[in-house]
Amino acid sequence: MIFVLAAIALIWSLGHLFDVPNRRRWVLIALLFAVVLLTHALFPPTHPLPQLFGGSFAAWATLVGGLVLIALYREGLKRLRARVVAKDPEEQVGSFTDTELDRYARHIVLREIGGPGQKALKDAKVLVIGAGGLGSPALLYLAAAGVGTIGVIDDDVVDNSNLQRQVIHRDQDIDTPKVFSAEAAMKAQNPYVEVRPYNRRLAEDIAAELFADYDLILEGSDNFETRYLVNRIAAAQGVPVIGAALTQWEGQISLWDPARGGPCYQCVFPEAPAAGLAPSCAEAGVVGPLPGVMGSMMAVEAVKHLSDAGEGLRGRLFIYDALYGDTRMIKVKPRPDCPVCGTPLEHPQTHA
Repeated sequence: MIFVLAAIALIWSLGHLFDVPNRRRWVLIALLFAVVLLTHALFPPTHPLPQLFGGSFAAWATLVGGLVLIALYREGLKRLRARVVAKDPEEQVGSFTDTELDRYARHIVLREIGGPGQKALKDAKVLVIGAGGLGSPALLYLAAAGVGTIGVIDDDVVDNSNLQRQVIHRDQDIDTPKVFSAEAAMKAQNPYVEVRPYNRRLAEDIAAELFADYDLILEGSDNFETRYLVNRIAAAQGVPVIGAALTQWEGQISLWDPARGGPCYQCVFPEAPAAGLAPSCAEAGVVGPLPGVMGSMMAVEAVKHLSDAGEGLRGRLFIYDALYGDTRMIKVKPRPDCPVCGTPLEHPQTHA
């Protein structure tokens, strides 16, 4: 085997010395491997030639096969980069750097996403409500997926008790505003995305103006007041909302999109439960990985929605029971009398 490795090194060095193109050097190395394989195939192991090369036919065949797979993979990446270029070269040139193309290659090879889908992700603007248990994995995966602009709004600071489940924050981030801690983590994960942190509580006076700048909203707050506010303003503006909630061992998620025929949040949950019937995570507890599961599902649904891949959760409520490993899918419909998205009743005119 030492003889073969020395021969390969000699071929490469001489090729470099005499400016032989890389392709021709690889051809010579391929011929050398062919000779080695033929020698092992035609002569018995005790013959001097196979002993000179070392190894066995199976070992050399495995090595050659691995090198061929690597070469095919590299060639595939080159073709993927070519596929990302749009039909209109002026529009697409410079959209992705080589580093981005390599980073998103696993998306681009998916038939359902491809180059156009990845371009749609880069052009998208997504607002995440809350940088806590649900927001943590959702924000990280949106950044990793290459969503171009990600907004995050939260007025809380990182607390030691958050770190059991809010994986975007670290111990050194305690007492730091969550939106800035999340921003640092996302930029460290993917410097090619724009992060917009809003270190304040979402309120009626800013919601409409804020939502107008985004294509999609991920609602991961921990209170019903915010959920109903997000639902009302987003429905009025026709902005779809991927909403999730959880408690203890159970989580749920859906796509609220009345502008496109689906129900809104208030269609399915007309009123907030009475005080005490839906305790917070601090009161009832929550298993640490559950927000990771549901938050990651929010990111998956966001990627699907933005890249127009597969079937989303519009009109369906997905429920996950982590304690028993059980899932349920419930069909949900718009409610005609919904005060947010229902059709108002027409009252007949009265004449004096």
